[in-house]
Order: sequence, then C-alpha cells, then structure tokens
Amino acid sequence: MTWRSPLALVRDALRGQRAREKDLRNLASNLPYEGLEKAKQPNCYFPGNAIKTTKYTLLLFIPMNLFEQFHRLANIYFVGLAILNFVPVVSAFQPGVALIPICVILSLTALKDALEDFRRYQSDRKLNNTPCFIYSRKEQQFIKRHWKDVRVGDFVKVVCNEIVPADLLLLHTSDPNGVCHIETSNLDGETNLKQRKMMSGVCISDPEFEPESFNSAVVCEKPNNNLNHFKCYVEKPNKEKVGAGIESLLLRGCTVRNTDHAVGFVVYAGHETKAMLNNKGPRYKRSKLERKLNTDVIFCVILLFTMCLIGALGHFLWLQALPGVPPYLVPDGNGHLDSPSLSGFYMFFTMIILLQILIPISLYVSIELVRIGQIFFITNDIDLHDEGTDSRVQCKALNITEDLGQIEYIFSDKTGTLTENKMVFRRCSIMGTEYAHKENAIRLAVLDVPVSEEEVILNQQPRPPRIGWSLDTEDSNPEDKWHHHDNRRKSKVTGNAQSDAAFSSLLEAEVIPDRKLLQQISRAESSSSSRNIDPYLDFFLGLAICNTVVVSMATARRQRVSGFSRSDQTSSPLDTLSSLVKKSGSLQHIFPSWQHKPKKNRTISEDSVEEEDHVKPPVKIEGSGDTNKLRTCSLHTPSQSAMTPDNLSYEAESPDEAALVYAAKAYGFTLLARTPECVTVRLPSGEDLVFEVLDTLTFDYNRKRMSVLVRHPITKEYVLYTKGADHAIMELLGTPYTEYLSGKQKNIAANTQHHLDCYAKEGLRTLCFTKKVVSDKAYESWSVNRQRALAAIDNREELVMDTAVQLETDLSLLGATGIEDRLQESVPETIMALREAGIQVWVLTGDKTETAVNIGYACRLLEEEDLVINMSCGNKFACTSMLDCTLEEVRRYSEDPRNVDTTQNISLVIDGRTLTMALSSDLQKRFVDLAKRCRTVLCCRVTPLQKSRVVTVVREQLNVMTLAVGDGANDVSMIQAANVGIGISGQEGMQAVMASDFAISRFKHLKKLLLVHGHWCYTRLANMLIYFFYKNVAYVNLLFWHQFLCGFSGSAMIDYWLMIFFNLFFTSVPPIMFGIMDKDVSAEMLLGVPELYRTGQGAGEYTFTTFWISMLDAFYQSLVCFFIPYLAYRDSDIDVFTFGTPLNTISFFTILLHLSIEIKAWTVVHWVIMLGSVALYFIVTLAYSAICVTCNPPSNPYWILQRQMADPMFYLLCIITTVVALLPRYMFHVLRNSIAPSPLVKARHLDRLDPSTRDQCMKEWRSFRGIAHVRPFRLSTPPSPTLETPVDIHPHSSATSDIMWDERHH
Repeated sequence: MTWRSPLALVRDALRGQRAREKDLRNLASNLPYEGLEKAKQPNCYFPGNAIKTTKYTLLLFIPMNLFEQFHRLANIYFVGLAILNFVPVVSAFQPGVALIPICVILSLTALKDALEDFRRYQSDRKLNNTPCFIYSRKEQQFIKRHWKDVRVGDFVKVVCNEIVPADLLLLHTSDPNGVCHIETSNLDGETNLKQRKMMSGVCISDPEFEPESFNSAVVCEKPNNNLNHFKCYVEKPNKEKVGAGIESLLLRGCTVRNTDHAVGFVVYAGHETKAMLNNKGPRYKRSKLERKLNTDVIFCVILLFTMCLIGALGHFLWLQALPGVPPYLVPDGNGHLDSPSLSGFYMFFTMIILLQILIPISLYVSIELVRIGQIFFITNDIDLHDEGTDSRVQCKALNITEDLGQIEYIFSDKTGTLTENKMVFRRCSIMGTEYAHKENAIRLAVLDVPVSEEEVILNQQPRPPRIGWSLDTEDSNPEDKWHHHDNRRKSKVTGNAQSDAAFSSLLEAEVIPDRKLLQQISRAESSSSSRNIDPYLDFFLGLAICNTVVVSMATARRQRVSGFSRSDQTSSPLDTLSSLVKKSGSLQHIFPSWQHKPKKNRTISEDSVEEEDHVKPPVKIEGSGDTNKLRTCSLHTPSQSAMTPDNLSYEAESPDEAALVYAAKAYGFTLLARTPECVTVRLPSGEDLVFEVLDTLTFDYNRKRMSVLVRHPITKEYVLYTKGADHAIMELLGTPYTEYLSGKQKNIAANTQHHLDCYAKEGLRTLCFTKKVVSDKAYESWSVNRQRALAAIDNREELVMDTAVQLETDLSLLGATGIEDRLQESVPETIMALREAGIQVWVLTGDKTETAVNIGYACRLLEEEDLVINMSCGNKFACTSMLDCTLEEVRRYSEDPRNVDTTQNISLVIDGRTLTMALSSDLQKRFVDLAKRCRTVLCCRVTPLQKSRVVTVVREQLNVMTLAVGDGANDVSMIQAANVGIGISGQEGMQAVMASDFAISRFKHLKKLLLVHGHWCYTRLANMLIYFFYKNVAYVNLLFWHQFLCGFSGSAMIDYWLMIFFNLFFTSVPPIMFGIMDKDVSAEMLLGVPELYRTGQGAGEYTFTTFWISMLDAFYQSLVCFFIPYLAYRDSDIDVFTFGTPLNTISFFTILLHLSIEIKAWTVVHWVIMLGSVALYFIVTLAYSAICVTCNPPSNPYWILQRQMADPMFYLLCIITTVVALLPRYMFHVLRNSIAPSPLVKARHLDRLDPSTRDQCMKEWRSFRGIAHVRPFRLSTPPSPTLETPVDIHPHSSATSDIMWDERHH
C-alpha cells in the first residue's frame, strides 16, 4: 500500500463527502477496474456493504460509555459531589468512600451497555460474513464471497430463498417473463409475494446473462428511507435513457421466492441501503410521569440547597456566638483559623456532600427495573395471547408503560382494527341492475354460528373429502341438513386456522354465485355477436385483471403457519362449479339442476384444503404460442396436465383485491397467470385469454383508484380497466354503453349510485369498475408522455400521476361491488368499557360516511339515542357557520341549570374535505371545542396525513394523553403522533406494528391492556416514586436535625458505610417489588367496573399535593425518629455512634412499615422480601460492627449494635418511636377510607366478597353509574346562515336525530 500525504487524504475525504451529498449519483460498473486499488475505482466514494451497529470499540468503551452516561444530569451531580469530597476544607467523609455509590451505579449501567453492544457485534459479524455471489471478470463467473465484500457497482447473483445483500437494480432473472418474486416480511412484515421486473435491453442476457456487456451509466437519486419510491434511469452509450422505479429494485433484506436466480447491479450498499436507513433502533419517548418526576427532582434540589443554606448560616452564627476558640477547632499548619463567614461558606458545600442522598441516586435504575418487571407481566398475560396467530403483546417502547394508565382519547382506524380485514364478497351492481347474492348471504349466516371448543378439537382430525354443494329441496331430511350445518361449522374453524396464503381463508375465498347473474353471463357467453363488448363479461374481466394479485401454484406455496398435513385434497363449491363448466363448455347446463330448489332451504358443506408444509422448488410449465393457451410462467411446477383452478394460489397485497379475484373465479373468470407483460384469464367457456399488459396505474391516496391498460387478445383494442372509490370514479364517467342499451337502462350511473348508497348503509365497502377503449393515436401520444415521466428524476411522482389522470377520463361505468368487512370479536363490549372508563373514542377512516356510520352503530360507537351531527360542507364559509351554530347550541345546553350532571349524547361525523377546513388555523379552536363536547367523533374519507393532524391537534390543544391504534401502513403517521401508539398485527403486514410502542393482535385486547395493566403500571410506579422521595427525605433529615446539636459542623452520627448500605441494599429491593407487584384492585374488578380507570386520568394519583404531603410526612417522621431517642438518651454518657445506631434502626423499621401500610395486596413475595430486608440489615450491621474496627477512621463502630441489642431500652425505643412516627399516616388512611372512601377503596372492599356476591355488586355499580344522568339531548334547529345552505334535522330512527349540512350541490 503506497503512502499518501495527509493533504491527499483530506482532499479525498472532501471529494467523497461532496459525491455522497449530490442529489443524483452516476454509477458505473466495477468490472473494467477490477484489481485496481480503491482510489482508482469509479465508485470509490460510496460506502461498502459491511455494517456496524455497535456503539463502542474495545479501546474507547470506558470513555465513550461514561460520556453517554453523563448525559443524565443526576450522574454528573453525584460525580461532582464525590470529587468535591476530595477537597479537604469541605470534605464530609473519606474521599474514596464517597465514590462508592456512584461507581456502583455507573458500573452496573456500563456492564448492561457492554452486554448489549457485544450482542450487536455478534449480529454484525454474522451478517457481514453471510455468503453471496459476486461476478468476477477474471474468473468469468460468479464467485462466492461475503456480504461485506459487496461494493456499489458490483453484479450480485441471488438464488431462490436467499436474502438480498444490498439494494440491487434488477437486470436479469431466470424467469422467461423477466419477473422476480420477493417477500418483504423483513422490511414491512408483509408475507405476500411481490413482483419485481428486470430492466430489459441494457445488457446481453440471451442465452446467458453477461455482466461484462453492461456498458451503461446508472443515474439514481441520493439514498433515502422511502421503501415505496425509487428514482433511477440507465443511460446507454447512445444517450438513450431507460427509466426505472421501485418495481425494478431488490431491497436489502428481501427474500427471493419462486425464482431460480436473479442478478442485479448494486446501487446502494451498507448503511446507505433503504433497509438500514429505516433501522432507527428502539423508539424513545418520555412518559408523562417521567416529565413530572424531573420537576420534582428540581424541587428536591431546591430543598437540598435550602437545607444546606440553613446549615451554612447556622454554622456561621454558632462560630460567632463562641466566646473563645474551642480546642476541637484545629488551625491549619500556619496556626491560622478561617473566619466564621469563610467557614460558613465551606460548610455549605460540606452539607451538600452530607445530605446528597436527598436526591435519590438509585431512583432511575429502580424505575428501569420496575418497567422491565411490568413489561414481563404484560407480555406473559395469557388473556392477551391470540391463539389463532400464536402471538402475544409486544412492548417496543420500554419507558412509557405507565402512560397506558392515563389515556383520555383513543384514535382508532376502522378497517383491520375494529374489523377483521377479511373481505367477503356480498353484492354487486352491474349496468344498474343489483344482484343480491342471497345464497351467499345464507352461507355467511351459517358461518356466524358459534363454535365450541369440543368442535375445534374434533375438527383437527382428518375427515373424508366431501364433493360439491347442493341446494336442498323441501323434502330433505332435517337430520342431513343439521349434519351439513355441523360440518360447515367445523369447516369454518379449519379454514380460518389453516389458511396458508394471505387473505385466502374459506370465509374469503368462497363465493356462491347469484343464480340470476349466472343466467345473464350464460346468455352473454352464448351470444357470439355481443360477446366481445358485453358489459357483464367486461365487469368480471375487470375484477380479474384490475389488480396486482400474484398467481402461484398451490404446490409452490411457502410455509406460513404450521398445521396438520393431509394427503387428500377436498373439493370446494368453486371446484365443482369449475369442473361442471369445463365438462359442459358453457354454463347453460348448470341451470336445470338449480331451477326447482328453493333458496330458503339452501345449506352448504365442504371441507377446507390444507397444503403441505414444505416448499417445492420453482420450475416452469411451457405452453404453446397460441394466444388462447397458457403462456410460460416461472411460478408453475411441472405438470403434464393443463392448469386448473384447483391448484392456484393467489397472493394479494390487500384483502379487497383477493375478494374480488375470488368473486370473479366463482363466476368462471379465473385469473390463471400474471406477469409484467401479460395477464391470463380463463373464461367460463374454458377458453384462455392472454391480455398484453401495457401499463399499470397504481393506486394512490390522491387519485383513490387504480387502472390497468391492456390489449384485448381478440379485438386488439387498447382497453383501460379502472376501479376505485365511487366519488373518485363517478366524476370521470362518460356515456356508458348507450348504443347497446334501451331507454330504461340509460340511467346506469344514478341506479348504481343508489345501490352504492344502500351498500354503504349496510356497512359494506364499495368499489366502482369502469372500462375505457383507448384509440391507437391516443395511446401512442400518451405512451410517449408516460415514458418521459417514468424516466424523469425531478418531480417524478407528480409527472407519473399526471399521466395517469390524463388517461383516466371519459370512463364507461360497468358496475360496483359491495364487500363486507366483519367486526372483530368483542369490539362493542370493548368500546363500551373504554367509554365507561372516561376515554373518548374517535374513529378515523378512509371509508365512505355511510359505511363508517353503519359500523359505528354496529360497534356501539354510536348509540340509537345519540344526536348525530353530520358535517359535510363544500366551502369554508358554510363550515364556519356550521361550527358556530352547532357550538352555540351545545354551549347553551351545558349552561342550562336543568342539565347539571347530565351527559350530552352528541356524536360528530365529519368528512375529509370538511375536516381540512375545520383544522385550518382560524377554525381549529372552534372545531376542538365542539369535538371535546361530543361523546364520539367519526372522521370519514380522511388521508393518513389528516389522521396524524387530528391526533396532533387534539393532543396539543386539549393537553390530554392520546393513544392511536391501527393495523396498516396508512396508520403509521397517526401512531407516531400520539403519546402511545399501538399496532395491530393483522392482515396488512406489520408496518403499524413496527412503528408502534405496543403491538396487540386483536382490538379487544386493548380493554385489559389499558383498564388493568395500564392502571396497575401507573398506580404502581406513581406510588413507588412518591415512596422513594419520602424514603430519602425521611432518612437524610436525621442528619439535618443532628446539625442543630453539633454546631452545624457537618458531622454524622451514623457510620458512613452503613449509610451507603442503607440505600444500596437495605431499602432498595422493597420499593422495586412494590412497583412491580402491588395490586390496588384485582383484574376482575377493574374489568367489571371500568370507571376505576378514571383515577389515573388527568393529574392522576401523582400530583403536586400528594408529593408535598409525603414530603411533610417525611419531615414529621424524621423529627419523631430523631428527637424521641434524643430525649431518651439525653444526659447519658453514650457516644455519638451508639446514639446513631438506634436512629438508623428506627428509621429502617419506620420506612419499611410505612411501605407496608401502602401495600394493597400481600403475597409470598412481599413477605419474603420484607423479612429478607430486615434479616439482611441485622446480619450486615452485626457483621460490620464485629469486623470493621477501622473501616472508617476515626470512628469505631466495633460491637455497637451488639451492645444495643442487649439493652431493653433499644427495643422500647424502636417500638414507641415507630408507632408514633406512623400513627398520623395510619389514622389518615383509616379516616379517609371510612368517612370518604374513594372508588378504589370501595372496589377493594368488594374484592373481599365471594365471587357471586362481588359480580352482583359490580353489576349494580355499573347499572347505577350507567344511568349516569343521561338525558336525551335535542338541538334546536340552528339558524340558517344563508338561504342556499339550510340546516336540516334528519331522524335516523325514532330516537336519533342527525344534523346534516351538505354543500355538495354548490
């Protein structure tokens, strides 16, 4: 290695920094420069792929760790006092002894940090040495190297089931269609397969991939942490630019699936990869209790300085009052004595050293230990374990457990949080005609029958296959129908538990076709003239094509959930329908068997299908070049038989897409294969259509729709299929099929909108489907703009979206779908309990208002007697008027004397457009004022940023504790904005879980997590903190009172080693045990009476008043513990340490018995720790008194405690002094609990009753509180601000009113 001057090194460092900070990077292949030194490499300024997540190095561990620990001011405080003790004029103890407490604390913390960092080092080393394949120009092949050897500009080969080592631009894949399938569960938790397509035409790849043929420049953006966006283009030698996006990027940490191998060009490596940029480590939040704790520590510092000032002033006055110079004042070497004022100044610092434990040195360590213990009990609670997913609560933020007990507002997502996020196809409307799917509704009703545990156990045994499904006649045997019913119930359990692919349980995958719609499709199939343009066929083609569902073979599935393997595969209704279709060639032979079977007697039975646990290697099926045959797909396993719908597996990114694809499959439109270039759909007749995919306009929150542009294989037309929200689709409609429809059918849009409104009122999720035929000229013009937008670097997202909007115009409406998303178990009960606990629950959803309101009533977020204020304003003036009028009426109600102690049953429903106006700076306070007076708020059609904005505004304006709960990526911003974020590990990956502070699997777990564990965590930690401050003040004041008797000389009557042991060992474990295990009320009582949760809200138990009452009690107890022994030993000849030993013992018993009064529930652990502390005190003190004769000269503690324990006066003093010290606190508890008992005290009394009596008392308590003076509230009609915007009152039912302000017509 050649020597380089420091100037050259600095110059290269600056060049590297400039290269890394550029917005665009120009990357070149490393192959032509292989073997050259690093400085001559084209990409030398970019970091390598080795990662380092450790904080420390072996040589610098001690200074770096100390520097980090000294960020905590308490550590600086104690180290400063220990150093101050080395100054002779102010020292209070031996200099070395004073260092012991802080050294113990720093050493324990350093040991913990060292162990954590060593684990990180082992993880880094294992990851950096993971093998991979890098292309070598010298070897002319891919050679085996390690991840740490990968550099930007290398060509890396990744084989099936391997993890991608760096961010790779995909250039080649073994799949003939240029597709690579990846799983991103390591990044975002999503286990469904995603497609990535290679960049074609940039290097030779036929027949073999040749990296050396790559002579283009890769221009990409600066590294960022956005996992969903990537800007890049490849510039060929002829200056032609080929754009690439996230669809061509393999991210580090992803796993290659169902693809033999893939080759990519490294664009980002090491810490610049998107995965590493997203790895922010553990989240740190400061709890509300911790913020208050810091304030009280400052109060203790002020108290300490005050006491030290008193000591300094007292020493000054005492010296001045002396008539002469006493013999115990020793002058310095020159015979000089300090003046009283200078001695008083020195005494100030001596007193600080003496009374330093007023600031609890072990407080922060104790808090961390208590939180770890609390988290242990939370994560191991069996009631918070979900058997279906075998998951339990995860605690990601270790320092805010107590915040769970102070929540006042909950902001919840709807889909996947309150609901299952298992989408079930229920109804559809095609060309203005509604198809109710009543048979499917009957099937779903059967699935709602509860399943017992015995049936679950029995169902785990293999059962013989059942074939088909039937429509029973009225003559059917009732016993047979019950047998079918029983099998269906068992099938439900197996299907839900053993589903292998995402969103593919029996509940979601099965759809029983509507008879009327089947007949319509059959007529369209048989009519060859209108076959290619029939809207019914186009509708189902849209369902099958307009999505991003990945198709794989059932035998190529990856293992997801371990289950019972079965050798037999059973047939489902879909399989039977498909086989009938294939045998008959059309659907017309099916109908005769259906026409005489009444729907009311319909029952369904079938078994679930379970796949084997292993993964079979991906291989290929080769098809002919005929457009009606199946094309090549790398996902398929070898088979000589034609592909059937039986062995297909759908990997969907969302449950909506899966439900629609399964619905299309139920009607014979089976999605067989999908590649970036084509989509294969099998028609009901058995014919396969291969649509060439020209472009996919992906979904985004601005457009609220997605489109797929294909070329029809028969008509050769360019066809755009679009699906999206009704409000986003209806405004883009052209003239729908007017040339083929009669006059009565032309009003399709109005009829469809009516059906959509009906679906929404039933709580169904709605989507509209459209079609557009694009002319050749229009496509060519649009394609040029599209390619230019895709190749752009600046404003790429805006340009791409503009091209999508440009094409999505004059759409022809095909129809709409209604999909049901069922409520999770126990959601209504959970919301009611949270509301009784004083928590306001808001729901923020992107769904339609009607859908959200329906779900609101179903989950009891809205009640029948509620007055629902529906705000939907088209302009800011109307929004302002609405807020002012409604707020005036609500205020008038609350100010009415007749409404004292009554609850306003008002609910607010607001859409996203109105919410944007309401959150503007001039209306924000009015909106929050109105919202806080409502029992619940329902925000509909809101974006992720609006969710975050609502949480932030409420948290800051009302100064309340907020909690946000969600399950999807669109909830991440809301979760991070709240004081406490909770993610639900549901159907939409783990993005919300990864961003959350706590993770649960079901919404119902929120009830026990908050009402029980939240209450316990807060009360335990709050009481422990108060006790900690009391303990230290009570003990240190003994030294303070002694100063009045020793001339404020800074001397101590207790041996300093015993003072150290007192706080580090004797009294340290009991408060930690108190903070981890104390239960003021049982879990059953907290769940039975949610009102008890209110004790932690607002100021809670740890208030300014309780803190200072404890401080005053500590002063009183210290006075008693000091002066009663002082009066007893007055005028005796005992020495100062013989006087101090009883004081130490009395204080010890007083502090422990004080804790015994505060403990609410005694267990064996409590007794062991309390008695163990007493035994430890006497064993250590006796041993110290017997052994350490000269441990702390000039004091001599030899045999002091032994002589005291032989004196009856010692025991009498311990008993009398302890009783007198604790009597006021004990009497205070007795009188308060007898005269004005709190709800918690009443609950503790009920806990002592037998279970049946206790349950009856809890019901009476809740019913009494539930009546709670709730009076139905009716707003008078507010004055209309204008004649054009009237305010109407619309009753939802006989007991419900709705103020509706709708400005959509303006």
